[in-house]
Amino acid sequence: MRGSGKGGGSGRGSGKGAGKGRMGGFGLGPGGFCVCPNCGEKVSHAQGIPCNKMKCPKCGTVMTRG
Repeated sequence: MRGSGKGGGSGRGSGKGAGKGRMGGFGLGPGGFCVCPNCGEKVSHAQGIPCNKMKCPKCGTVMTRG
């Protein structure tokens, strides 16, 4: 007899994990600064452009988010 009893469903659940944004990034938001790990130069973070795609205006090193 089918349908009598507690089901062991295969649903996806009600996820409560902390997402990290697209592509596994941390999604730090539109504000903040990009910082040069070499000389310490700071520039405003531009929305839509990851810091690691920018080069330091002073020394040319790839920037990091800071």
